[in-house]
Amino acid sequence: MARFRSCSRWIFCLATLVLVLGAAQVASAHAILVDSTPKANSTVKGTELVVDLRYNVRVDGTRSKLVLVGPSGPATTLVIAKQSSPDHLQSHATGLIPGTYKIQWYVLASDGHMTHGEIPFTVS
Repeated sequence: MARFRSCSRWIFCLATLVLVLGAAQVASAHAILVDSTPKANSTVKGTELVVDLRYNVRVDGTRSKLVLVGPSGPATTLVIAKQSSPDHLQSHATGLIPGTYKIQWYVLASDGHMTHGEIPFTVS
């Protein structure tokens, strides 16, 4: 009986470990923005802006989208440059005028899930 309890505890511990590691791997695969230019809620100067977004996982640049929403006029889809590394998206915005903006991002992560968010900033 003691041998059975020891064996079932071992199996329970192993199963728990497998579940925890599997859940951690899936959770870490969703794309989370870890750094950006411009920074969220920052103020930038000028009429041009280099956009550089870094994520915690690889993202598919060809299936991702960046949209610039400005103080006036329609939203503009930004052209995503060829990826310098698999966890980065880069673009360039021109013709900026003073006001409040946001970059809306939509990325396809390495786990196959779309993730989205936005980065608000101000142009002075």
